[in-house]
Amino acid sequence: MNTVTKTNFNFKGRKSLYEGKVRDVYNINDEHLVMVVTDRISAFDVVLPKGIPFKGQVLNQIAAKFLDATEDIVQNWKISTPDPSVTIGVRCEPFPVEMIIRGYLTGSSWRSYKKGAREISGVSIPEGMKEHQKFTEPIITPTTKAEQGKHDEDISKEEIIKQGLVSKEDYCLLEKYTSELFRRGTKIANEKGLILVDTKYEFGKKDGEIFLIDEIHTPDSSRYFYADEYKIRFENKKQQKQLSKEFVRQWLVENNFNGEKGQKIPDMTDEFIKKVSDRYIELYEKITGEKFIKVDINDSNKRIEKNVTEELNKLK
Repeated sequence: MNTVTKTNFNFKGRKSLYEGKVRDVYNINDEHLVMVVTDRISAFDVVLPKGIPFKGQVLNQIAAKFLDATEDIVQNWKISTPDPSVTIGVRCEPFPVEMIIRGYLTGSSWRSYKKGAREISGVSIPEGMKEHQKFTEPIITPTTKAEQGKHDEDISKEEIIKQGLVSKEDYCLLEKYTSELFRRGTKIANEKGLILVDTKYEFGKKDGEIFLIDEIHTPDSSRYFYADEYKIRFENKKQQKQLSKEFVRQWLVENNFNGEKGQKIPDMTDEFIKKVSDRYIELYEKITGEKFIKVDINDSNKRIEKNVTEELNKLK
């Protein structure tokens, strides 16, 4: 299948290339970033061996739309999207924490709760909750932003400030922006018949000002339920139909893989890869209300290089 799983462009002004689990980020003259969203897919902090067609395009275009839809709340790093799989923006110094906000007890928080945990990142969780149950109010449960190949770790607000990872003044702003962004994302999702369950935001600083950076409200950073099915599924103790990559994690677990050392990643058949691709496209169409237009993927690297080079030439 034609997928973009590795890039190595020699853009003018390139100073470095950071290869994340999904994104390849090019530093251009310490002023701008070129973020190429590849078709790689990760789970349990492991990059799976095969790419997912159109995944990068889906993630990039959803993130771009939500960055535009929230720029009145907090300024963001985006300058332009010269290619369906690429965003160019200003380079910021990232805060070493990720701001995770949860509206429901599900996913990793439910797995921890089921094992007896009653606290996440210093936030107390009530007794007697059920899987997928809505919190009275969304909770903010930050994590450290780990180095590549390492796990992010839960950390409390108090520890973040105590360790000097973020100043008290900045952290209060990060919490404020996180809550406001989540409310906006929830409203947009509700209008499309979806529930924004949980998500993460990353922030950085440039010239003393806070910017929203990276992606926002994509199926890699967020979890969505279908609103019309939520109540009946919850009452009948059935799994929620999700628009996120949680189903990929569940498939891996069912096939005896959860990222532990020595485990073998199960074979990803063409049928399974197409199913994952279709789910990503489904979310795009559901959350944006627009038809997904598949880009020509016969020579994606050549297309990306051409589009980005033209855009960089416009920047001073």
